[in-house]
Amino acid sequence: MSQLPSPRSVSTPWLVLALLASGAAALPAQEGVPPPPGLVPENVWPAPTADDWRLPVLIQWQRSWEDAVAIARATKRPILVCINMDGEIASEHYAGKRYRDPAICKLYEPYVCVIASVYRHNPKDHDEHGVRIPCPRFGGVTCGEHIAIEPVLYEKFMDGKRIAPRHIMVELDENGRERSETYDVFYTWDTESVFRAIDEGIRNRGIESLPLVRGDRPILERVASRDSFDRVAVEQAWREGDSGLRSAMLEAALREGAAAPVELLRLALAGFDVELAKAARRGLAATREPGAVELIADAMGTPLAPPEREALIGALTALGESSPKARTLATVHRGLSSDAGAVDLRSWTNALAGASTYAPAHPEPGAAAEGVEARLARLRADRTDPSRQLELAEARLALAMAARDALGPRPSREASRHEALLWEDARSAAEAAERGGAPAWRVAAVLALAAQRFGDWDGAYARAEAAVAGMPGDAQGRSAAALLQLFAEARQDAISTAVREKRDWPAQWVTDVNSAYGLLARHPFGTALHVANHYDFLEYFGTAQAPRVLEAGLARFAHSPLLWERWRTRVLREKGAAGLLAAAKQRVAAAQGDAQVPWFAGYAALVAAEAERRAARPEAALAAYAQGIAWFTDAAALDPEVRGSGDHYVAMALAGRARVQLELGALEPAVDALLESFARSPRSAATLDGLEVNAVATARMIAARAREAKREELAGRIEAALAQLDPELLLAPEYEREASAPRRPRRRG
Repeated sequence: MSQLPSPRSVSTPWLVLALLASGAAALPAQEGVPPPPGLVPENVWPAPTADDWRLPVLIQWQRSWEDAVAIARATKRPILVCINMDGEIASEHYAGKRYRDPAICKLYEPYVCVIASVYRHNPKDHDEHGVRIPCPRFGGVTCGEHIAIEPVLYEKFMDGKRIAPRHIMVELDENGRERSETYDVFYTWDTESVFRAIDEGIRNRGIESLPLVRGDRPILERVASRDSFDRVAVEQAWREGDSGLRSAMLEAALREGAAAPVELLRLALAGFDVELAKAARRGLAATREPGAVELIADAMGTPLAPPEREALIGALTALGESSPKARTLATVHRGLSSDAGAVDLRSWTNALAGASTYAPAHPEPGAAAEGVEARLARLRADRTDPSRQLELAEARLALAMAARDALGPRPSREASRHEALLWEDARSAAEAAERGGAPAWRVAAVLALAAQRFGDWDGAYARAEAAVAGMPGDAQGRSAAALLQLFAEARQDAISTAVREKRDWPAQWVTDVNSAYGLLARHPFGTALHVANHYDFLEYFGTAQAPRVLEAGLARFAHSPLLWERWRTRVLREKGAAGLLAAAKQRVAAAQGDAQVPWFAGYAALVAAEAERRAARPEAALAAYAQGIAWFTDAAALDPEVRGSGDHYVAMALAGRARVQLELGALEPAVDALLESFARSPRSAATLDGLEVNAVATARMIAARAREAKREELAGRIEAALAQLDPELLLAPEYEREASAPRRPRRRG
């Protein structure tokens, strides 16, 4: 499980942050060694065409590191670790051409091969029937598998450097443990040196491998095999078999106990046979396979009898001895099944009954200040009474919050100082009330918000925890919402720290986060950020409540970029690119005349188009780009204020269309689309899309392909258009410039 960030820094989904953090890129060029004279990267690593991507991957990847080690131990074969990344020119070449070339793939056959990449190319790993959806880029493995293995390989072999493409040969010792790396090849200016290392690594190792026995054993005997070849055969036999064969296969799987094959259990759980599904849940509760954690999490999102739910939580707890993610999920599900936390839900719910779902309009700053000042004048008469002193603190807090609302994006020094002094006054009055014995939780509410204002997050969180047990006099006010948010953040921060430090933590913390955000969802001063933080928290742990929270948030905050971003990600993962387009059309149809909705739908169409490109479906990608351009155009017609941002994304869509046309070999349409992109928004030419490609890079690819095809007039049009752009836009992406800093060449063996 990736690391949870502090909630106050959350502005994008946590899983996306974790993915970006682990996806550092580097050039394939040999470190510190200049390229040979006249070398053009586009010629060394030619980009795959659409026809190339349609060819099958011919390398037999194993699904997990545990599987690879087991097979290598049994056959005395070495493991070949392959690392790849999206958008990087040499990685694209290997994935789209070399891993599909029969002659090249012969070199990989003596190895037990695994593939790692942090990028997702399919929105999900299984369909509604539990059938695997292989990654279109690598074949054989799912995207979840090549993503999950990456941090394992990073810790074992990458020496703290995420570089791609990369090939590492690993030998096991006599006890089956990783012994050494025979070679670790990266940063080369050619492909032949890589293939030479792969070939020589086998010819020079001096160890005779044992043959792999495949295809000649009864299917029931193959149920226990960890080889991906056998796993595919077993899963196919399940799908094609009758109820009798399935029962026998499931019995064979259950006999494996802790090593029961997870994918077979998944197929049984997703089927229509109630008894087989029930037996599969028993097997799932007994398995100790690392890959079972995700399946247990999925099963926990379905209706279960209490004994079954407890059994699965028990399985997570047992898996938690070696899996921090399993241990965390066990705690989360215990917390979500309870409402006994620090928040008095009944009192808060009663206090919010009848409240508007939307915050009231902010009063004019002068009017707000005038009302609070009148209250302050009445309270200053008696400063000896602790209750009066507390009321004074609360009145000053209201004045400070009004002053903060009145500050513009660039407040004057005098206005900022005045606002800070108001907060200081509120804090001083609350401290005086505390010394006088005023109710502790009301004092804590003022001091928590004041501590937040002055950046004392530890103090703010500690006070918020003390304050939330009671309830402010004005539960529907802005300060009450701010207090609930602080409390939720305090609990999230504590969970984040515990997960990061791999410490156990109480399930009640989850209950508290869920309760606080649930109250904010119907609070007059609740915001889209509260919904996003709540959704991210639930979604991070894969809970069934997450989608309901998101839909309710979009119903209230229909124009929130935060929530639309999460909606796109969820729908793409669950329904694929075509499903995302269909869902966007439904939202546009339901929001007639609202310019914001077709704008957000246009962005969703671009995301769908990039997903289709990853899946090597060029025609579908072109259609999605066309739909996105149409929606951005509709949005601009409804509201001219969105035209500027719309032009940027239309330019991005046109550049994407050009790239697809290039892969299809349609040079003239590619040139036309690219030139239209430059004309629509020149400044967008250097912006990377979701596949780490920009219009400038595509232009250079098109020009190189045109010259190969003797179409000098097309190359000339591209080069003339590039010459009209700001030279700064023609620079390589920043990550490539950083990666090209001189370093020593690297190769082992």
